[in-house]
Amino acid sequence: MRTLCASTLIGEFFVIGFAGLVAMKDPDLSMGTVWTVCGIAMLFSLLLCGVITRPGGVQLGWALQIGLIASGFAVPAMFFMGAVFAALWWASVHFGRKIDEAKARFAAMAEGQAEA
Repeated sequence: MRTLCASTLIGEFFVIGFAGLVAMKDPDLSMGTVWTVCGIAMLFSLLLCGVITRPGGVQLGWALQIGLIASGFAVPAMFFMGAVFAALWWASVHFGRKIDEAKARFAAMAEGQAEA
């Protein structure tokens, strides 16, 4: 699960940065505000890569997905991109858990065969 989720989070890191570049062109938003918010979100996505397997890591990931979708109020294209990454996040968590379960089953079978 960690690899799939981390890959999604790294993709989000870049998308947040590009959204910041787009948001800079909005005259109603100050450059300092844009880059403070984007910088925090980008740092959050990187830090999540390291804590994804700890308790609450997946829930923090969902919080980031909600934030990405909500950023559509500043950059309308982020409504779509946020939804795409929320779907990728769901798939990463769902299929990542299935892969982890399969790895555990194979490891247990290999251990059982080694004992015999």
